[in-house]
Amino acid sequence: MQSQWNDDDARATIERYRAVPWVNEDIALRVYTSRLIGRDPRLVLHGGGNTSVKTSVVDDTGHDVPVLCVKGSGWNLGDIEPEGFPAVRLQSLGALRERESLSDEEMVNAQRTRLIDSSAPNPSVETLLHAFLPHKFIDHSHADAILAIVDQPEAEAIAREIYDGRLAVVPYIMAGFDLAKLAAATYERDPQVEGLLLLKHGLFTFGKTARESYERHIAAVDAAERYISEAVRTSHAERGEPAAPSYESVAPILRGRLGEGTRYYLLERRRSPGIDAFLARADLAKVSQRGTATPDHVIRTKRVPLLLELTPQMDASAVDAHVQQRLASYRAKYLQYVERESGAKQREVSPLDPDPRIILAPGIGVIAAGFTEKAARIAADVYEHTIDVIESAEAVGCYAPLATSDLFDMEYWSLEQAKLGRAKPKAMQGRVVYISGAAGGIGAATAAVFASAGASLYLTDRDEDALSAIAGRIGARHEVVDVTDEEGVRASIAHCVELFGGLDGVVSNAGTAPQGDITRVSSEELKRSFEINFFSHQYLASAAVEVFRAQAMGGFLCFNASKAAFNPGQGLGPYAVPKAAVVALMKQYALEGGSIGVRSNAVNADRIRTGLLPQEVVARRAEARGLDADAYFRSNLLAREVSAQDVAEALLHLALAQSTTGCVVTVDGGNIAASPR
Repeated sequence: MQSQWNDDDARATIERYRAVPWVNEDIALRVYTSRLIGRDPRLVLHGGGNTSVKTSVVDDTGHDVPVLCVKGSGWNLGDIEPEGFPAVRLQSLGALRERESLSDEEMVNAQRTRLIDSSAPNPSVETLLHAFLPHKFIDHSHADAILAIVDQPEAEAIAREIYDGRLAVVPYIMAGFDLAKLAAATYERDPQVEGLLLLKHGLFTFGKTARESYERHIAAVDAAERYISEAVRTSHAERGEPAAPSYESVAPILRGRLGEGTRYYLLERRRSPGIDAFLARADLAKVSQRGTATPDHVIRTKRVPLLLELTPQMDASAVDAHVQQRLASYRAKYLQYVERESGAKQREVSPLDPDPRIILAPGIGVIAAGFTEKAARIAADVYEHTIDVIESAEAVGCYAPLATSDLFDMEYWSLEQAKLGRAKPKAMQGRVVYISGAAGGIGAATAAVFASAGASLYLTDRDEDALSAIAGRIGARHEVVDVTDEEGVRASIAHCVELFGGLDGVVSNAGTAPQGDITRVSSEELKRSFEINFFSHQYLASAAVEVFRAQAMGGFLCFNASKAAFNPGQGLGPYAVPKAAVVALMKQYALEGGSIGVRSNAVNADRIRTGLLPQEVVARRAEARGLDADAYFRSNLLAREVSAQDVAEALLHLALAQSTTGCVVTVDGGNIAASPR
């Protein structure tokens, strides 16, 4: 690992913040080197690590006061801004070291009451450690190479060999007041050291300048990497050649059983040569069950992963039975762990859900589970780096992370759980929804409405540019698909499963509006209309139901039909006839999918300003009724123009309606001739 310090970039950062009154050069450089650390995943991941600087700022009395600017809760080092370093009055903060004890609640209150700005984020839980050390700049990370060293039974001896006294070693204590006092006392016994190695935890370095502290940090990590590299050359772990069923066949089963029909998880699979080699270890069942590489990871990945042992010979029922058996065992062991540790500590806790967050499937990969895409991605990232730590630690000696008892304290520590947030989940959180025709007016509006409701979306359309633009605006996955190509549709469902682990609902929206006298339309024209206005819906629905069946969690189908299904217009036969068939298709899916919890419904919309009908057709139809175009769109019982947003909200309502199936909802402002009966 090499220093990324650049004099020009450092000066540019200082200039960037020069106009901000309270940001001095110290704080600007604190931002600069914090970002250097935060942008290297070998050092920190997703909010991990923290940095600080001791400086002075002007308070509300107009006087300069000494402060500690330390990373605040909710900020990531990789993109942190000055606002991410709440300023805490340093003199009285340092005086807390004279206390004999300080509870977590008292510590948080003490830090907040000393803030210069009461609206600033909570300072890091390790604020007191930064405060009790005398150095101007302090950097803390959970670097992979460092963890491979501090997670060793003989970590102190190895540290002496690598660093020759440049770093002092601090025994493990959970973050907080006691660790802060111990770290300061350890430094004071040897004030020539450049940093501290916290066993089972990570690395602190310090210096008079931002560059000195940062480059000491990089040098310490580089030394660990070099030591590990030498050990890896002589290490030869026994490995096999695992094989398994396809991920696409396993993922829906796993996803469905994970949530037990009530909790919705999103899955993220990771594969790489390194991951495959780790999963091929003959001792995988041992090394993978020892715990997290650093205590901070337990809230992301749980203490240990679930291990599956699947074979290519297993059919769906065998996979299902294996997954259920392993999950039942994992959950039972988790609850036993909570009961045992809480009992030993005489502490009452409400057990968190007992589901794993990491699933190891040799031959398939590492599978991460989360209630949101972000949570699954973070868990996957963390475990990928955990693999690197385990492999390195085993090459050096033995991977021996924090004891189970200590990990329990961290997992059920209120200050750590607070990092996950307690926001009320959105109505569609954790649900995977596939929307066809997503680049059109109704499709785009539907995508936006479902995204606002928290759904994870897979959007398809033929218009690549429009589809990419819509997906980019709402952060959705997307794919160009011709819905008249059955194999292409089925492949896109498989791609959706690959990305999310499963599927919870479909909005089958794609369509066109061909016109012509039904008595004269050619068979080819009618077949083309049926291909997109009927068969595309069947292709998509049948492929989706296969996934629903494997998940055993139900699901929903929402078809965009048309008022023409009940009230056809003259000259619109090639459109109206397949749309009427779609309504029949919807009812058939309601009839035959009900036993597995599939809800099938349709929305019949009318006179929506989209590209479905060309402007000249709208003008001609309006003129035939003695209306202008605007009046034509308002010519309904409510005299109100209906929007694509109205249709999208009706589709969302049906997606959430747990007791509704076989239903047609009209969104047309009122048209008695088109009302279902």
